[in-house]
Amino acid sequence: MEREKILVSACLLGQPCKYSGESNYCESVTEYLRERKAEAVPVCPEVMGGLSTPREPAEIKGERVVTRTGRDVTEAFVQGAEAAAETAAEEGCHIAILKERSPSCGNGFVYDGSFEKRLIPGDGIAARLLKEKGLTVMGESALGKGAE
Repeated sequence: MEREKILVSACLLGQPCKYSGESNYCESVTEYLRERKAEAVPVCPEVMGGLSTPREPAEIKGERVVTRTGRDVTEAFVQGAEAAAETAAEEGCHIAILKERSPSCGNGFVYDGSFEKRLIPGDGIAARLLKEKGLTVMGESALGKGAE
């Protein structure tokens, strides 16, 4: 039997693709994968959409994604979301573990576009598309709370 494949934000696995050039390594993600005997399929929708690492921080403002200096990067985020969804389909992923609060991967809450660390209800661009495609999407903090 083939191992289950789970789509995972690459930064949570230790890849230095966070906007700052660092990672968001999360031990509970690797533990979850190990316990399920699942294979990680790492994605970074922002990089997959053509953005560099490091890059200027971005947040969702209304229906757009803008950087701190006001540059509209929505198209790169949409392209990256589409690439992540294609990867999920190609690999047969039904679950995604994504970086919370991210403008691409946030699940349930994202920053409000003010760059003041204020959260509002909503999903990142990739998280929203993956949900539309039928994936179960969760953030890293859900793994310690009896997640599916």
